[in-house]
Amino acid sequence: MRGLYPVVLFLIFVCSFRAKKIRWCTVSDAEQRKCAELAKALVAVLPPASVAAFGRLSCIKTFSTTQCIDKIRGNVADIVTLDAGEVYSAVKQFGLTVIAKELYPEGGCILSVAVVRNSSLDIRNLQGHKSCHSGVRWTAGWSLPLGFLLSRNLLNWSKEHPLSQDVSNFFSASCVPGAGAMASPLCALCQGEKSYIRHQNQHCETSHNEPFYGSQGALRCLKNRAGDVAFVDHLALESIDERERDEFRLLCADGTQAPLSHYRTCNLGRGPGGGVVTRGNFRKAAHKFLTNVLELFGNEGKERQRFQLFNSSIYGKKDLLFRDVTEKLHVLANSADVSQVLGLDYVALLKGLGHEGSSLEDSVVRWCCISHAEQKKCEQWALSIKSDPLVCVTAASMRDCIEKIKKDEVDAVSLDATHSFIAGKCGLVPVVTEYYGRKCVPAEGSTHLETDVLPSVVGVAVTKRSSKNLFIGNLGGRRSCQGHMYSPAGWLLPYRHTLSLEHNSSSACDPNKVYSEVFWKGCLPGSQGNLCKVCMGGTGEAATKRCADHHNERYYGNMGALRCLIGDPSGKSFGDVAFLEQHNLQSNIHSLSSSGWSEGWTSSDFELLCADGRRAPLSEWQNCNLGVVPPNAVMTRPVLTARVYDFLMKSQETLSANAEFKLFESQQYGESDLLFKDATQCLVHTSHMDYRSILGEEFYTHAETVFNCTHSDTLKFCNQDVCRMF
Repeated sequence: MRGLYPVVLFLIFVCSFRAKKIRWCTVSDAEQRKCAELAKALVAVLPPASVAAFGRLSCIKTFSTTQCIDKIRGNVADIVTLDAGEVYSAVKQFGLTVIAKELYPEGGCILSVAVVRNSSLDIRNLQGHKSCHSGVRWTAGWSLPLGFLLSRNLLNWSKEHPLSQDVSNFFSASCVPGAGAMASPLCALCQGEKSYIRHQNQHCETSHNEPFYGSQGALRCLKNRAGDVAFVDHLALESIDERERDEFRLLCADGTQAPLSHYRTCNLGRGPGGGVVTRGNFRKAAHKFLTNVLELFGNEGKERQRFQLFNSSIYGKKDLLFRDVTEKLHVLANSADVSQVLGLDYVALLKGLGHEGSSLEDSVVRWCCISHAEQKKCEQWALSIKSDPLVCVTAASMRDCIEKIKKDEVDAVSLDATHSFIAGKCGLVPVVTEYYGRKCVPAEGSTHLETDVLPSVVGVAVTKRSSKNLFIGNLGGRRSCQGHMYSPAGWLLPYRHTLSLEHNSSSACDPNKVYSEVFWKGCLPGSQGNLCKVCMGGTGEAATKRCADHHNERYYGNMGALRCLIGDPSGKSFGDVAFLEQHNLQSNIHSLSSSGWSEGWTSSDFELLCADGRRAPLSEWQNCNLGVVPPNAVMTRPVLTARVYDFLMKSQETLSANAEFKLFESQQYGESDLLFKDATQCLVHTSHMDYRSILGEEFYTHAETVFNCTHSDTLKFCNQDVCRMF
């Protein structure tokens, strides 16, 4: 049977290619030799008489990966393996298509690590030092570390000129192969031979002829003491000899150092690994070629004794044609989009770093609005500021905002604590946090308040004073008013308490299940079934279907839950208990009359339901509440934190003296808590904190427990892990 195998392969190849050549693009003498050996090995497994009919593999030698892309575009070469950053450029800027991904022992992604000799350097004081990078626009050597430095405000990018120029000013000298045309100082440390003849130049090229090219080259740059820090992928660390490992350390995101073995917890981010590209009209042929070559010479190939596709050791270099640590290739479906292959986070990062060139979007902040009222307030904000342009984009809900930020359709939004938890799980980061203290008094010498002490609000259960027989513990069969789906006060906190004798607070961890079992019906915007039957929908310009998860639903949010409790202007469609936040309850009661919703209601007409079964006046909320609600946070993609923070601080300064527009007031738009909570006094810089720290350990742990047993479409969307999905 073994003798038949080459014949079967031959027939497959002949039928597939009809003697068509496959031209592999190489970037060095060593890679050319490996490619030539692959070509020989392919011919050797076929019957000699059939060689003429078989389309040979030929090897097209160039001086850089950039020239490979040009040659494939020009139909001079057909196929090449590139770093993910180059894959994106090849697809988006030069019209090529990605047909396969490298898969490594831990999946399809790599971690970016910053390696130094055991010195006093940390990630926060790299300015003025010498840097070694695997390649320009490379995932681990360029995009992830620069995205990290920008997100932490460690690197300033003015956007008035290319990022490469600010990087060359940040480091005293660098070697960034491929950056010669962008900023010559980024090539100062490179050691390839120089030539004024373009195709003979090896200095600072993305080629193995440049000694400091690739992750192995960047490590060589560090080992030779040419640079102080090397930005490489974690896979390259395996090549450091055991005897040398104690000489090197990793720089961690928190400013500490760690041994090389700690790369899983001490890194600058995760991104996709390498991929194979070709022309769109050559996809089918390249697809079949790769599939059959893998069957022969992959790590489990039938002919791997003759040739090893993922081993370059005998050629004097590493990572030739593919990374040597590659376990296999995942050949992609024809419909695979580059965003699906590389991941939404990574694609958004590359756009943020200017990989598609500059555009108007580079100076615009796109804010997410979830209702007609928010859109009106946002547009007034845009007209009132004197900073970068603000564009107001409408979404269907806070969850939709998170997905739109993830997909680079909007840039920022202020989210309540539960949605901040979801956004954090989706890879978004906090920029500022709403501050609910009495006054925002900046420290001497500062124009903005800086503090890690973040005042919270509390969630309360409110009922009408006339409803004498209602208590926490006997709410079974009642009608609920609950703000909106995932609201901390309306959705996350109440179910922790024994709402009825039939409901044990420790029995179920899915709030939706608890509420549907406890309450007869209610209004929980964003829900379905009986928990939508008390909702009203919207009218006029804000017309919407009932139970929509935004302010157009008149029973949405804190104001909406209060309206729900007393009923519509005709006195119908009301609930028995409202779960909401205390911070603006008094002003919302007052606005019932001033807005024309309902006359005659005062604070004395309502009472709080305490967790211990008591009832109390509204004034006793500090001792009669359902729990603490962490502050809202403005969330964005990591690469945008500096830009969004700068925009918000300029807005805050500009609007503080503006009598016509108030950023933290909403009643003139007929609602409350539009864009930000009305209780906000100012915005506090918190991009140095992670979302878990802002939420607090108790709230974070509680939210994690809930979402472990509660389905979330947004978390499902965000958890499409391109690193492990193949």
